[in-house]
Amino acid sequence: MKKEFTLKIGEKDLIVEVNDFAEQSNGSVFIRYGETLLLVTAVMSKQEKKGIDFFPLTVAYEERFYAAGKILGSRYLRRESRPSDQAILTSRLIDRAIRPRFPKSFQNEVQVVATCLSWDTENDPDVLGVLGASLALSISDIPWSGPIAALRISKINGSFVFNPSYLQREKNELDIVWAGMEKSASNSSGNMFINMIEGEAKETDEKTILEAYEFAELELKKIIDFQNKIIKEIGKEKIKLESAQRDEDLEKEIKDFLGNKLEEITSNANSSSKIDEIKDKLVNFVEEKNPEKTNYAKKFFEEKIEGLIHKNIITEEKRPDGRKLDEVREICCEAGLLPRTHGSGFFKRGKTKSLSILTLGSPGDQKLLEGMEITGKKRFMHHYNFPPYCSGEVKPMRGPGRREIGHGMLAEKALVNLIPEFEDFPYTIRIVTEILSSNGSTSMASVTSSSLALMDAGVPIKSPATGIAIGLMTDEKGNYKILTDIQGPEDHYGDMDLKIAGTKNGITAIQMDVKIEGINKEILEQGLNRGKKARTQILEKMKDALPETRNNLSRWAPQIHTIQIKPEKIREIIGPGGKVIHEITEKCDVSIDIQEDGKVFVTAEKEESAQKAITWIKNMVHIFAQDAASVMPLM
Repeated sequence: MKKEFTLKIGEKDLIVEVNDFAEQSNGSVFIRYGETLLLVTAVMSKQEKKGIDFFPLTVAYEERFYAAGKILGSRYLRRESRPSDQAILTSRLIDRAIRPRFPKSFQNEVQVVATCLSWDTENDPDVLGVLGASLALSISDIPWSGPIAALRISKINGSFVFNPSYLQREKNELDIVWAGMEKSASNSSGNMFINMIEGEAKETDEKTILEAYEFAELELKKIIDFQNKIIKEIGKEKIKLESAQRDEDLEKEIKDFLGNKLEEITSNANSSSKIDEIKDKLVNFVEEKNPEKTNYAKKFFEEKIEGLIHKNIITEEKRPDGRKLDEVREICCEAGLLPRTHGSGFFKRGKTKSLSILTLGSPGDQKLLEGMEITGKKRFMHHYNFPPYCSGEVKPMRGPGRREIGHGMLAEKALVNLIPEFEDFPYTIRIVTEILSSNGSTSMASVTSSSLALMDAGVPIKSPATGIAIGLMTDEKGNYKILTDIQGPEDHYGDMDLKIAGTKNGITAIQMDVKIEGINKEILEQGLNRGKKARTQILEKMKDALPETRNNLSRWAPQIHTIQIKPEKIREIIGPGGKVIHEITEKCDVSIDIQEDGKVFVTAEKEESAQKAITWIKNMVHIFAQDAASVMPLM
């Protein structure tokens, strides 16, 4: 069997081919845009996974170096090993878009694998991964309420563009991936729901974000119709899920055991810990009588808690900690906490606390990137750590997981467009955020503490940045309430997590996940406005702690001196086999980086070391003292 379907999106054709290449999967498609081609498969286990309280979905985006015509990897390995950060981010993007559409009662393991077989250097595989996953699941017999559509929108030179190329995206003001699905028949207004957002921007206002969605909406609907046509023609019948039987006797016992405890803990500022405490007591109570009913009791407990929190907020505007719907928790900002680091910032919002530490390095300290999609250097890095103590847990301390990489990159996106250009500030910048205490939106806390660290270090950023998480509670009647600065149970039991980061001038990063069908444009607009109001409040608190970027760098930061020489003199400094430059760096205790245009960067921890190396270089290439460029300022 081989069938091909085509849809024009933007300037190129989206081509879907369904064949029997991966015939043992439940569903598979080849999906192509330009000459970028992915194979996406979906497989379901034969049996339910018993004894778990989450849906066992795994999503893997697999980069293949052959797709780009490259032989990469370790010299002694020469094959793909652990996923790159970019591959992990793409896996998370697909996961966040498809996960909410699985039935809540479904517990068979499902694995979606998107393998990039061909990459044309123009078209990003990430959106194709979402569309391919939607189609593979939709035409399979796996229970899944799709399809969903995905589209990348950029704003370039004042105009919106569908699925721009990498080259076009280098000039963009805004870059957002939208995922959406068609509204159910019972919902009368509009055509589409938004169910996932991932984007970055150059201080873009809220109105432009909404305009980008309006531009995308009709095309998203077209992609949904295209998929429905394929599903109608070749889709398999979905397996039937058995309706869960209610255990009314057990439920009555649980209700009697709980009494009015649920009402008390859902109206308590420390509700997260109280909920866990009562849940543990309930589990022990059920285990003594009916050990096999423990999971049923846990699910019933979660349903009741979720229902109460929704009811309290929607009908009474009563949040667990007593705040108003648009109220931000108590905020504390500090800078310069650590004595020997180049810059540090601390941010506290309620019980969420983050500490960011900044290190400045030479141009040669840039990260080398060698992957299927990206080859080059990176001079600004943000890394995010979530140690188990921050949530009061005991866990093995391993390397960064998908969550750490995803949250770290979100904060990096929020800050990267605020970093000064290399020509103005040639340092390599690395920020590490340590989450000290977690109770909602640690990624947005890391944006704030990182911004404070940048200012404390004397990095001349364009403007301070912060972020906030906006939540949502809905009911079956269509009523809803939007929440500013969600925490604990509001995050866990809520229906939306809309993270918005930016400056006083506009948005720099945005990310949204939902647990419901999706949200409409009106909810998005209200969420963006709430985010702007909260962002302004936090920026004022940051200003109180550190009014502006420090004028000088830390005395512990390295000094970078810049010398301009004639390009033809470069080989004299390097010497045969690098002999001369190695001698200078070793004897003067400096690092030296040379650009093709003859710009030489001398980085040293001590002034005398730098001057010794500069004098050596000047004497070699016969330039005068006044030809040396400026030295980076010190404290």
